Amino acid sequence: MDFSYARSGGPGGQNVNKTNSAAILRWNLESSQVFNEDQKARLRMKLQGKLTKDGDLLIRSDVHRDQDQNRSECIRRLQETLQRALHVPKKRVATKPTKSSQRKRVETKKLRSETKSLRQKIRG
Repeated sequence: MDFSYARSGGPGGQNVNKTNSAAILRWNLESSQVFNEDQKARLRMKLQGKLTKDGDLLIRSDVHRDQDQNRSECIRRLQETLQRALHVPKKRVATKPTKSSQRKRVETKKLRSETKSLRQKIRG
């Protein structure tokens, strides 16, 4: 995890023009030793649009006037991004509709059909 700093476009008035308060976090997925190969494969798949050709994830923050706060914001965003990417949704268990729900569905369809048939012109 490497940080670099740049001029910020965020709040700060004229001070923005002379200080490097924006933080840019560069995190390399491949060199990370925290995740096993399965987790890395999942991260590669989920973050494929956000990773560079070298496998780096870039996160930039210039929401604060202070460099330290922007650095903390970058770390928070990295953690949030990784948690979202590693989340495995529960498998949905397919269930069949109950007899009573099937019966209710057919009854409401019949009622609706009857209502619509009453709106038609009488042919005679």
